[in-house]
Formats: sequence, C-alpha cells, structure tokens
Amino acid sequence: MDSVTYSGDGMAFFLGHFPSKIPDNSVGGGLALLPKYADGTGDSRIVAVEFDTFANMECADINGNHVGIDVNSLNSTASTDTTSWPGKNLTSPNVLKTATMTYHNDSKMLAVDLLIDGALYQVNATVDLSTYLPEEVAVGFSAATGGVFELHQILSWSFSSTLESKKEAPPPAEAPLPIPTSSNNKHKKLVPILVSVLVPLLLLFVCAAVVLGLWRHKKRRANEDSEEECLDRADLERGVAAGGPRRYIYNELVAATGNFAEEKRLGRGGFGSVYGGQLTLAAAVGGDQDRRAVAVKVLSAESSAQGRKEFEAEVRIISRLKHRNLVQLLGWCDSRKGLLLVYELVAEGSLDRHLYNKDGKHLTWPQRYKIILGLGSALRYLHREWEQCIVHGDIKPSNIMLDSSMSTKLGDFGLARLVDHDTGLLQTTKAVLGTAGYIDPEFVNTRRPCSESDVYSFGIVLLEIVSGRRPVTETAGKSFTLLRWVWSLYGRNTILDAADEGLRGDEADEQWMVRVLIVGLWCAHPVRSERPSVAQAMHVLQSDEARLPALALHMYRTVPDPASSGPYGSFSVESSSSGRVRSSSDSTGSTTLSSESSSTALLRYSRDG
Repeated sequence: MDSVTYSGDGMAFFLGHFPSKIPDNSVGGGLALLPKYADGTGDSRIVAVEFDTFANMECADINGNHVGIDVNSLNSTASTDTTSWPGKNLTSPNVLKTATMTYHNDSKMLAVDLLIDGALYQVNATVDLSTYLPEEVAVGFSAATGGVFELHQILSWSFSSTLESKKEAPPPAEAPLPIPTSSNNKHKKLVPILVSVLVPLLLLFVCAAVVLGLWRHKKRRANEDSEEECLDRADLERGVAAGGPRRYIYNELVAATGNFAEEKRLGRGGFGSVYGGQLTLAAAVGGDQDRRAVAVKVLSAESSAQGRKEFEAEVRIISRLKHRNLVQLLGWCDSRKGLLLVYELVAEGSLDRHLYNKDGKHLTWPQRYKIILGLGSALRYLHREWEQCIVHGDIKPSNIMLDSSMSTKLGDFGLARLVDHDTGLLQTTKAVLGTAGYIDPEFVNTRRPCSESDVYSFGIVLLEIVSGRRPVTETAGKSFTLLRWVWSLYGRNTILDAADEGLRGDEADEQWMVRVLIVGLWCAHPVRSERPSVAQAMHVLQSDEARLPALALHMYRTVPDPASSGPYGSFSVESSSSGRVRSSSDSTGSTTLSSESSSTALLRYSRDG
C-alpha cells in the first residue's frame, strides 16, 4: 500500500466460522469479513484484527490508516491511529510491518503490537472468544481493495499455543469416576480456538505498498461526475457568463459521439478533430429531455499541452462572445482524459463543402455575397466591437459554417487570441497555427499574429468564394497560386475573368464580383501596413458608392495562370502615386524592402482603366 491520496481498504487477520467463505453482498469496506456493514450473527460471527487503509464513515473509522479489533462488527471495539510516525504507517512503501497478537484465556485480553520500521503501535480489548465465536473456527486472512488496486503480501506467519489444565483435588476413593458431560465435550471443541489464540501468535506480514494501478471509477460516496478529476471546478464556472456554456463530463461526450467513432468525424484541423453527435440537454436546463445536434472538438495533444490555465482563460472569453455570425459555444470538458469544446452543429456544414461539392449543387451569387458579408461582420465584431481584439488565426472555408438559411457562422476561432485595443500587444501566448494558403506571409517571418493576419486570410477567402478556386493547387507538378493569378488579371484590366463561370451573366452582379475581387486583393496585400481594417473593407463591400482602392497593377513579375505557374517567383510591390513601397524577392524567398511615406488612395474602379 503506497503513500497515495487513495488506497484500497486494507486487510485483516480473523477467526470465524469453519469453513470460511466470502459473505454475500460484501463491499470493499467490509474487508471480505461481513455482509455490507452488517453485524455478525450465526455462521457470520467473527473476531478480527483489521489493518485498515481507507476511512469508511459507515464503520465509524477513526481515519484511513489505523489498526483495530473487530468483534462481530466492522465498528471496531478498539483502534489506534498508525500515522503518528511520519513515513511509518500502513501505506508506507517498501517497509516491513510486523504484527504480534496475544490472547490470554484467563484475562480474556486480546492485545496487538504492530511494529513498522521501529515505530510501535498498540491496541487491546477484552474479548471472551467462547462467547463471540462458534465452536469450530477457521483462522486466516482477508483483504479488499474497493474501487482501486492495492497489493497485499504476507511474507511469513506462525503461531503456537499451550493449554494449561487446572490441577484438581483427587476425588474420594469411593466416588465413581465422573461420566463425561456435554460441557466436557464443548470444552474440547474449544481447543482449536485456544490453540490458535491462547499464546503469542506471531504474524509477520508485509503490506509492500506497491500500487499497481490507481484510479477512481467514481469518488467514494461523492458526486457522480468526480470521475472527471477536474481541478478548480468552481473557479472556472464562476468565470463563465451566466446562462452561457456549461461543463460536461467526459463520459457524456463519449456517449454523444459514439466513443468518438470515425464515422462521426466531421473534420480535422490544426487544433484537433471535430465529431458530430446528439447530446441530451436535460442536465443543463433541468426540464424535459431535449436532444440537440452538437459538434465536439477534441483538442489535439499539442493544443492540450499548452496548459489548463490557458484553456480556462479562453473558455471564459469565448463564453462571452455573442454574435449572430459566430458558432455558439455550448460547453466544455476539462478532464484529465482530454480538453474538449462543445459547439452547436450548424445545419448546412462548412463552406468548402458547398464550394467544391460534386453533387451538382451550386452556390448562387446572392448566396455567396451574403456569406461574404456575414464573415466580414463576424470579423469586425472580433476585431473592433468586443472589449478586446480577438485574432481568429485560422480563417478558411472549412471553418465557415452555414445554417439552414445559408447565413455565415464563423467557428473554430483560434481559441481566442487576445490583442489589446490600445497597445496592440498580444495578451495570450500561444502561437496561432493557421493553414497553408491562408497564412499571412509576414506572420511566417515575425511569428506575431495580429488583426492584419486575419485580414489577409479574409482577402484570400474572398477571392476563393468569387472564383470557386482553391488558393493553392498542384497540377502535373506545377503550382497554381490564386492570389498571383487574380492580381495578374487585375493588372491586365480583366479581373472579372477570375469569377466562377457559373456566376456570370448578370451585369449588376458582375460589378459586385469585381468589387469583391479587388477588396480581396487589397486585404491580401503582401505588406501589412497597406491592408485595410475589416471595417474599411466592409464599407467598400457594402456600398457601391465607396471608392475602390488603387492597387499596383503589376504586383508580381511572374504572371501565373491556372494552367502554368511556379510556386514562387520574383515580385515587386507598389502602392499609390502618393508614395511607394518596393519589394524584390528571388526564387529562394529572400526579400528586401524599401519604403517611402505611403498611403493607399481610393478611387472608382473603371473597366477602361
């Protein structure tokens, strides 16, 4: 029995009915001696010395580490605390424990001496064995572990006994010899008892405290969800917005997702995997059962390793976000088995499934424009309208959900990277992972996420929604980069050619497609300082009276097209005529920058240049 927070129940030396058997309805605290905390009667009578390593309130145990004498009950007649000597108790590992039990028939005194590495513990009680035990008895050892594992070992044990007959005066010569009576027979039947307990009984045993495995399937006589082994429960729940998300226990989410079955996996991202499921919400609302479709994100080992404190801080923040274009957080689980987040399951799934589906369905331009405005609205809220700026860090179509009315629901928002509005300094420490094709090039060099990084990703998504093309593709060993291709079309005054062919035909819609494509290029400008804020971009996206930005016509020297382009090429960057920022880069990706005071002018876009 190791020195740990929770041990098994312990072991005992006992005298009981012969032959002995484990009683029915026994529990760990009963040490396999009596039925569930019942008194011994009939064949279940016992006298025992218990070496108890778990406090059972039903037995009135003095603590979880004591030696006691039990007489037909688990409520000890006498007991002694064995924790007086530090490191010398019943659960001390790798320490020999030696017990000596002595019983004297004349005084009816049962005495126990327990020696643990030089520390002596003693307990004794007056017990008339002939009164409390049957005529024939079994002598042995019993033990129980309850809900945990504990190793009990007896290295050796021995006993000896003597029976000293009282000397009687010789009977008168004329008297006949006494006829044996039932009393004499009874006395003889007590011999096994006297043999086993009249004289010193030496028991040498070791509870070699080797914990083979220790876990709790549930807290002993406590609330049902202690199996979660969560720390600081009340502290985190106090920080969550009232009426907002709630804590779920791990087994609830296991049941909801079919034990995280592969067929229920909805997707996998940089932060972990997402599973669909059905969750009963009765525990949350206290009324009739209500099953709701949910998405359960199981954070990856790398994300979980960032630490519980950061996870708690982020849950508190996400729980307070309220916006029609954000996926709703329903709850969380912070078990030692993993960190999980529970979101509403949005009916139509992710945007990428609709952009690239193969079942013939096609998003119309009004639907795409509605999705664009919803995404911009969500980002504007995260960046400017909440009390602190939240950098999403992984904006891409697979994280943009669509409800039954094809409205945007931005999800998986980076576990809430905070940037102070006034200082612009990052308030949380974990780096945003991002996804290839959508990552801000400057973030690759600086490793410092900021709102401009989200703006870059937003711009790429705008180009993707209008064109129906992925940001980077490989064909026959050649790479196609959407941003470079669209910019080359802009330089040739043919940017409308980037629009999905299935959207073309309506001149008014085409003008809006051009507007969205140019704003997409503006947002994805290689230089952070040249990008607009989300609020500025939304102003241009929502109003046909707003002036479009004047961008450099020839941003990239290599002019790619969908059929042929290299993954990287030399490029030059120019802003408006009021100033310029030039950048040159060779094929290795090394970059030099020079700048003059630069500002981006806005003007009406003309198809005639």
